[in-house]
Amino acid sequence: MKPTKRSISRLVLGAAFASLFAFGSAYGQMLQPNQTMGFSNGKLVKFTYTQNFDCVDQPRDDLDYNGVAAQSDSGEFQTPICQAGIQPTIDPTGVNAQKAAILYVLVPMFSLNDDQNPDDAIPCPPEVRLNTLCGRALGTTLIKLFGAIPEAYKAKPLVFTDCPNPGSPPGTCTMHASTVDLGKVLVALGKLPAPAKNVFLPTPNHSHVIANSRANSKAIWWEVVPVLVTNVADWPPENGSSGITSVASLKVAERKGDAIQVPSNFFLFFSSHKMMGMH
Repeated sequence: MKPTKRSISRLVLGAAFASLFAFGSAYGQMLQPNQTMGFSNGKLVKFTYTQNFDCVDQPRDDLDYNGVAAQSDSGEFQTPICQAGIQPTIDPTGVNAQKAAILYVLVPMFSLNDDQNPDDAIPCPPEVRLNTLCGRALGTTLIKLFGAIPEAYKAKPLVFTDCPNPGSPPGTCTMHASTVDLGKVLVALGKLPAPAKNVFLPTPNHSHVIANSRANSKAIWWEVVPVLVTNVADWPPENGSSGITSVASLKVAERKGDAIQVPSNFFLFFSSHKMMGMH
């Protein structure tokens, strides 16, 4: 029987999915529990995390918005406050933060299916930080603020992300903080009224990009710069064949208004290594 266009299309589509799943399986096998992948200059890189994260809280900061500067508020340090929208002047070693290596964390702030089901949001873990928005409450809030649940906060996102690690629960990533305070960002985006207050959300599903000059790097402190990606066309697939996979392509997306950089006080400690022979 002569193959039809439909049967050929199905064969091509099936082969594509088989290739994707094969790559995904290989991807997971390449990683140790303390490793994630990322992109640099259009190529894959592997990160190896060798100690815990740090979220810089300087003496005159007031990250819990209680009106007391951190230098006089011991309670502010009992749980880390990893906050987006704040720019520390130093890294965890006390060095000028402007000299820090940058880890661009791509956050998919779009919904492929206009998700209106609040139960699709990242669920609350067994041990959850007090006042963390998660589960159905998170889904309801995101639908109200953004019109749908972004892929960043779905328990089962419809796009590939470097984090969570393969097989790990949503809202997690090796050696990362488990919650991020987005209060300042939501105010800046016009989603919440000023003044800002703590709005703790689970660590979003995300991918990573670093500069080509940092692709092979010893273990150092990296400043996390979240990037809100609003156009699915800019989102990189697992093999990095398109989308934002370099600092240059990130700048292009920013100029189009499809990506928004946000400062943070969040730092990670890892080494980076180029992956040879893979796109």
